[in-house]
Amino acid sequence: MTRKDKILTIDDDPDILDVLDLTLSEQYEVYQANNGEEGLKLVHQKIPDLIICDNVMPVMNGREFCATLKKDILLRHIPVIMLTGRGEVKDRISGIEAGVDDYIVKPFSPDELLARIKMILRRTVRSLDANPLTHLPGNTSIMEEIQHNIEAKQPFAVGYTDLDKFKAYNDKYGFEKGDEVIRETARILVKVVRENAGPDTFVGHIGGDDFVFIADDKIIEGVCAEIIKEFDKKAPSFYNGEDLKAGYIIARDRQGNEQKFGLLSVSIGIVSAVTHDITHVAQIGEIGAELKKFAKSVDKSNFVRDQRKN
Repeated sequence: MTRKDKILTIDDDPDILDVLDLTLSEQYEVYQANNGEEGLKLVHQKIPDLIICDNVMPVMNGREFCATLKKDILLRHIPVIMLTGRGEVKDRISGIEAGVDDYIVKPFSPDELLARIKMILRRTVRSLDANPLTHLPGNTSIMEEIQHNIEAKQPFAVGYTDLDKFKAYNDKYGFEKGDEVIRETARILVKVVRENAGPDTFVGHIGGDDFVFIADDKIIEGVCAEIIKEFDKKAPSFYNGEDLKAGYIIARDRQGNEQKFGLLSVSIGIVSAVTHDITHVAQIGEIGAELKKFAKSVDKSNFVRDQRKN
């Protein structure tokens, strides 16, 4: 069965919500909220593919909702269509400044709305950098964020993170279980990094089981230790009782030979702009790959920092 795109509609007028539901529900999975504040909660719960919101609402208006949404690195890729009255030109300008992607004037034609939605979703799929599995920013955003920190000469450090023995796990348990592990790893990273380094701290998904996060150099080792603690606590739940009791699984290595693989663990290589004179993103990638390789040589979750000075 084909997955339906999810659309969140936000309006304090129940009649408008009903019209939107009738217009959209045949083609899309529709969720509804009565104001911006309620809408933000649903965004975090449902991660919609597109949002339609009214401009004038109580508690939090459309402009405020959009500005808040676009500040969140994990959610700002979601396109927003704003519903406005015919005379709200100033509101449209301020809405564009807040990050609104398109406008529909009330009363609207259902056919026009559906055409706009299809156009925006096609455009978003083409340009979307977020990883489809975790919704974390992908490679383009990762490079831009690191470059921004380099140019700002921040005392930052990058944690290059990946899972050990993941291929063996994927082969034994299948892609669906493997995807669950990837999503859970993303949740752990976002939770730990943002709790310890601040709510706006960057976490990105390179692809597969590879992630990065950026934090102040002074605290990154503590963040890494907490990530390892949380991951090791969760890892046993990924296995069935038999494998968990044995403490290993039987799978084939990259050469096709059967061997024992221990439980999943996480390795983190820390590349610091304090230790190194970082002038471009490629430097961080090269050092990070080297550190991760060293970290993975230890058969348990761990992190390593490059102590070599320039």
